Amino acid sequence: MINGSTEVLGIIGNPIKHTMSPDIHNTLSDELGINAVYVPFQVEDGVKSAVEGAYRLNIKGLNVTVPHKQDVIDCLAEIDDAAEKIGAVNTLVRTENGYKGYNTDMSGLKRACFSEGINIKDENIIILGAGGASRAVCYMCLSEGAKKVYLINRRKDKAISLSDEMNKYFGCSVIIPLAKDEYKEIPFGKYLMFQCTSLGLHDSDEMLISDENFYDMAKAGVDLIYNPAVTPFMKELINRNVPVFNGLKMLLYQGIEAYELWNEIKISDELTERILTKLRKKLYGDNIILVGYMGSGKSTVGKALAEKLSMEFIDTDAVIEERENTSINSIFENSGEESFRNMETALLKEFVNKKYNTVISTGGGMVLRPENIRLMKNLGRIIYLKTDAEEIYERVKSDTKRPLLKGDDCNEIKNRISDMIFRRTPYYETASDLTVDVTKKDVNTILEVIFNFILARK
Repeated sequence: MINGSTEVLGIIGNPIKHTMSPDIHNTLSDELGINAVYVPFQVEDGVKSAVEGAYRLNIKGLNVTVPHKQDVIDCLAEIDDAAEKIGAVNTLVRTENGYKGYNTDMSGLKRACFSEGINIKDENIIILGAGGASRAVCYMCLSEGAKKVYLINRRKDKAISLSDEMNKYFGCSVIIPLAKDEYKEIPFGKYLMFQCTSLGLHDSDEMLISDENFYDMAKAGVDLIYNPAVTPFMKELINRNVPVFNGLKMLLYQGIEAYELWNEIKISDELTERILTKLRKKLYGDNIILVGYMGSGKSTVGKALAEKLSMEFIDTDAVIEERENTSINSIFENSGEESFRNMETALLKEFVNKKYNTVISTGGGMVLRPENIRLMKNLGRIIYLKTDAEEIYERVKSDTKRPLLKGDDCNEIKNRISDMIFRRTPYYETASDLTVDVTKKDVNTILEVIFNFILARK
């Protein structure tokens, strides 16, 4: 409840009505029990007057977004060294004499990269775009020890200006500016790629570099755009099975770091992950993950559910079989169960950044790893399709591909199924948000239960 002790935080920019920052900061205050409210302020011009007014109104801290990240520097009592070198400020912290400016974009991107297993040191890098967003990326690359950075921009003069500025700050010549049509001068190899232009915000947008062969040089990629979830740049890398993620984690981490500066606290990884899940669901739509024993109808129900809700459908076993060009049975026989479980975990990690508004049917043993349960909970709502051993046996008894069904004694097979269901049931129940008993129920009846659950949670 807002009262006389409530501290005010906010963000200034233009436009500002679509900002996700209130979702981040107000959630943090609610979760941590901090009496603060975060408000967006539309500031078209006169940023100096806005900052002075905010200080007089005792506003504790502000974020700053386009187009004010550079102009606000003249309004500050102090500026952090990194923000000064980057030449842009996105966070204001109240002090006795005015606001001190910080840039958490760079550190937020660094944390996002680290969380995805991307390290910058000694890497060769390609940056697309030389606008405001790329300033923080250039600074991060040089401060983290990148070997070589190729900065590509439509207007070469902007690329030259930014590269000269950053190279001078760091006393090096690591950044090489290139015009858009000079990209073929980059030596062929493997590069980390950062997409820092606004291209991809709209369906009609073309990419800065349209040559598909150019993207064969990517070893990993980041698109600073966070909506849409998957940009044309990301699609190019996904089609090549190259790790890539969008700018949502950067948005979250820069907000987390600003909140930590304002309140002199440290936000836990667990809380950060919960907020990330909330942002993904709000922006992209929730996923539905179906778990359960083999033969419980995950694929049948999943396909029908996806069709009814106009969602994509994915079967994790089918994806693994396609990628490995062999059956699950063969993977178990030739590589062992542990190898297959590693494939499942890797696939879930990939889906966390790439799959939205999707129904995902999982393998029967997906829930056996705690890490998989955590990943699935980040992905969306988990529904357990539950049935008994007798019905499962009748559904799968003709499937010769399943190792568990090998043998001629039907009673022995039924006992194996029953024993495994007994052992796995606690995992399914722990993981799931909803349990649906599908024994002797048709698909429409099952869908009705799931629809009611989804509607109740909206």
